[in-house]
Amino acid sequence: MNLSQTVRRVARRLPHHPAVTSDSGAITYGQLEDHIGRIAGGLLGRLALPRGSRVGIAMENCGEYFEVLYGIWRAGLVAVPMNAKLHEKEIAFILVNAGCKACFCTPDVADRLGALEIFAPGMPGILPIGSKDYAALLRSEAAGEVESAPEDEAWLFYTSGTTGRPKGAVLSFRNLLFMSHCYYADIDNLDERDVKLHAAPLSHASGLYAIPHIAKGAHNIVLSGSFEPDRIFDVLTKHQSVTMFAAPTMLSRLINHRRAGSADTRGLRTLYFGGAPMYVSDLKKALDIFGPKLVQIYGQGESPMTISFVAKHVLGQTNHPRREEILASCGVARTGVDVKVVDDAGRELPPGEIGEVITRSDCVMGGYWNNPEANAKSLRDGWLWTGDLGFTDAEGFLTLKDRSKDMIISGGSNIYPREIEEVLLTHPKVLECAVIGREHPDWGEEVVAFVVPRPDADVSAQDLDALCLENIARYKRPRDYHIVDNLPKNSYGKILKTDLRQLLKESGNA
Repeated sequence: MNLSQTVRRVARRLPHHPAVTSDSGAITYGQLEDHIGRIAGGLLGRLALPRGSRVGIAMENCGEYFEVLYGIWRAGLVAVPMNAKLHEKEIAFILVNAGCKACFCTPDVADRLGALEIFAPGMPGILPIGSKDYAALLRSEAAGEVESAPEDEAWLFYTSGTTGRPKGAVLSFRNLLFMSHCYYADIDNLDERDVKLHAAPLSHASGLYAIPHIAKGAHNIVLSGSFEPDRIFDVLTKHQSVTMFAAPTMLSRLINHRRAGSADTRGLRTLYFGGAPMYVSDLKKALDIFGPKLVQIYGQGESPMTISFVAKHVLGQTNHPRREEILASCGVARTGVDVKVVDDAGRELPPGEIGEVITRSDCVMGGYWNNPEANAKSLRDGWLWTGDLGFTDAEGFLTLKDRSKDMIISGGSNIYPREIEEVLLTHPKVLECAVIGREHPDWGEEVVAFVVPRPDADVSAQDLDALCLENIARYKRPRDYHIVDNLPKNSYGKILKTDLRQLLKESGNA
């Protein structure tokens, strides 16, 4: 069940069909298969990595991404993709926690990691794309058939948790294959005429849904650099049957761009979105511009992209009597997926009552990497407890109301307050702190920090900002710092973040 064999089958049938096009050029499926085999051969031979070893991928979007990902799989190794925008210390933590033997990097990331001592002597270490070491891998003798069992680890998906440290969700080949089959069942059946446009990071949703597209011989167009709506509209004008992922903030930028409504978007087949709540007003505008081509998906790294969805034809029903409720929901359970809303004891709640969302399917992870405590909390009797709060209606539509983990979603990225709070508390002048999310018209939410200085200490927002920039990714740092005398707490000493949110509203800063 090694997913790299899907490329081999397509290459046999369509060797000259375009596989990947990027800023650096284009390669066919025949060339992609050749590169995958050689990278796998180099990892096993030249670098002598034992089967099952973890290999990091800290790469900006580029044409080489898929030959690296599938090359790792072809060698019987485990891929550990990471957001290249993470701070180098965050990337280093993941590499060490996962026990990675090597890490493929784009040059800019390699430069940032170069000063850190991550790998033990004798390990391959950092493998920059375009380097002599990478070129040597491509000169290796191609690896032969590598058999993998359905439960073999394939993708170690690091997702942050309330502890402030990211947790590695172990995804097997079975998980990823189920995810792909669920795509065909619920979203689109695919073939070589399809085009998959990647404008979002390949380490997450866009890259995950490349898997069902590659298995069918679709053409992948990879856009590097920052998100630019003009480039999206150019692709939609030039190509047909285009599918892309967009976080709600990306979709908002698209529909508010000067070309929205005037550009020829008939080439768009499907735009799937998720990762954060979508404002109903924005969703209506997007449907007016693109037509009934949007799909809402709800999932987590622990059940990648596959918990519930709102299908294209359902979102496109303009005269449905419950249209507002449907647009505000995250849909019904995916094919082959069980979804329930339960109380603290795991008892299913009736429609309309708010509880925790739990799910069960062949898409649910095997567990968190080396984290039995987190596994005991999140995996119970075969069900994944998502930590999200919501309710179902009589028709089975799920609506999310809040996040029990205090997660902040900004620009489609998950940000956990505890992670930022732990950094702020390393400042010698900080006594206490609390981080919350504040509504933002473009990003969904932005990070706000409340900080209590130590007695007779004077701490500035500039000092705190510099500390955050030294330790966490730029997009996670607070956009506003409130220096306060104390934090509201309950009788048990727990900080009342609901009171802090109310304080922002009363001050006009919400």
